Amino acid sequence: FQSLKALALLYLSVGWFTITSPICCLVFYFRRVCDFHQPETLKAMLKELKITDEPASEDRLLNMCKDVIQYSVKTSNPRFFNQLYGSMNQYSLAGNWLTDALNPSMYTYEVAPVFTLMEDEIYSKMLHYVGFDGGDAIFVPGGSMGNMYGMNVARYAKFPEIKTDGLYAVKKPLCIFTSEKCHYSVTKSAALMGIGMNNIIFVKSDKIGKMIPDELERQIKEANEKGYEPFFVNATAGTTVLGAYDPLDEISDVCKKHGLWLHVDGAWGGSAAMSTKYRYLLKGIENADSMVWNAHKMMGVPQQCSIFLTKQKGIIMDCHSANASYLFQPDKNYDVSFDTGDKSVQCGRKVDVFKLWMLWKKEGDSGMESRIDHLFMLSRYLSDKLKKTPGFRLIQEPECTNVCFWYIPPSLRGQQETKEWWDKLAKVAPAIKAGMMQCGSMMIGYNPDGDLVNFFRMVLTNFDTTTEDMDFLVQEIDRLGRDL
Repeated sequence: FQSLKALALLYLSVGWFTITSPICCLVFYFRRVCDFHQPETLKAMLKELKITDEPASEDRLLNMCKDVIQYSVKTSNPRFFNQLYGSMNQYSLAGNWLTDALNPSMYTYEVAPVFTLMEDEIYSKMLHYVGFDGGDAIFVPGGSMGNMYGMNVARYAKFPEIKTDGLYAVKKPLCIFTSEKCHYSVTKSAALMGIGMNNIIFVKSDKIGKMIPDELERQIKEANEKGYEPFFVNATAGTTVLGAYDPLDEISDVCKKHGLWLHVDGAWGGSAAMSTKYRYLLKGIENADSMVWNAHKMMGVPQQCSIFLTKQKGIIMDCHSANASYLFQPDKNYDVSFDTGDKSVQCGRKVDVFKLWMLWKKEGDSGMESRIDHLFMLSRYLSDKLKKTPGFRLIQEPECTNVCFWYIPPSLRGQQETKEWWDKLAKVAPAIKAGMMQCGSMMIGYNPDGDLVNFFRMVLTNFDTTTEDMDFLVQEIDRLGRDL
C-alpha cells in the first residue's frame, strides 16, 4: 500500500487519476499524448539517466520515475492512434501487476497451477471463435513470433524429419507464399528459419490490398514447375496499413487443392471473430490450419498478449518438444499433460493470460463484442466525416478499423495533380505529424504504400475513444495543416 501511495502521488504530478473500487486499481487520464523532445535534448534533460558507482536514494529513483512518466508517450490516451495497440483497462492492468508480483513462469503446472488452467479456458474460447474446436494453442511473444510458429509447425507437418536432420533432409528448395501486403514478420521468419527471403513468393493483391486467389494458384503451379517445394501459405486478416482481409474461403480452396498449410495472420484483425456484425470479414477462417491473434491489439489488453492457434491437437508439442528431463519429468504427482513448456520455443514464459482473463471475465462475451463493435463504429464514423469535409481525401472505405486518408491543404486544392503536386502532398503528413507531437494533442502514423505517397494511417484501438475525438482529429489536422 505504501508503494501504491507513492505511485499515486507520482502520477498526480503529471495528470489526473481516480481510484476505482472494488479492486483499488488506478486509472490515469493524461492531458497530453506526449511531451516530445529531440533525442539529444531529452538525454540532457534526464539528469538521472546515467548509472553510476554510487547507489541512488529512493527519492532520486522516484524523481526519475516521474520523468519517465512525463516524457513517455501516453498510449492509453484516447487520442493515441499511432500503432495497432493502445487503450488501458484497469482490470487487465491489475492482472499485470499481480502476475509481476507473483513472478511465476508458464513452463510447468507445478509453478503456475492457476494460470495453466486459465490458459486452457482462454484457448478453448478463442479456438471456438475461429472454428478450431478441439485444436491447440500457445501464448507467444507477439504476432511476429506467432507467424513464425505457423511457418515452423507447417514445415514440421509436411517434413517432420527436418526437426532432427535439418534442411538437408529436403531435396528441393522450400518456398512459401504470402500477400505482397503481408506483415514484414513473414520475411523475418523465412530468414530465421533458413528458408531464405528469396524463397518467399509474394502474391499480387487487388487495389484494396486483398490477396488474389487466382494469382496464388498460378504462382503455386509456377513454383512447382521451377522445382520448388511449396508447403505454406500466409493469408492476412487485417493488413497492417490498409486493414484488408484476404478472401480466406477462396484461398483455403487453393491450399487444399495443392496440399499446402494455410496460416492466417489475424494479429490485427482477428478480433472481428468476436463480433456478430463483423465476423463475415473472416469468412473461411474455420478452413485454415493455424492463426495468430493478438489480444493486445483490438481487444485492448496491455502488451504483450498474443496467441498462436491451430486445428491440429498435439502438433505444437510434437514440433517443439525437446523433453528436458530436469523439467518435464513423467513421474510427477499430477497429470503432466498440463505442463506446457515444451510446446513453446522459449523455456521461461511470462504469464500473459491473466490480464486477458481479467478483462474477459469482467466484460463477458457480450461486453467484449460491444467493445469490438465500438471500434468499428468509430472507423465508419470517421470515414463518413472525412468524405464530407473539404481538404480530406479517403484512400478507400475501411474494412478493419484502419482509416487511411490524405489531408490536402488549401494551397494544393483545385490544382492539376501532376508528379510535382504529389511530391508536395507527400510532405504534408510528416509536417502535420511533427506539429501534433510538438503540442502533444494526438499521435497518428503516416506512411507511403506502393504508388501512394505519404498518407495518414489512422487506427482505432482505444475503447475510451469517442465520436467527439474523431471530430477533434479532423479539426486538429486542419488547424495544423491549413497554412502549409
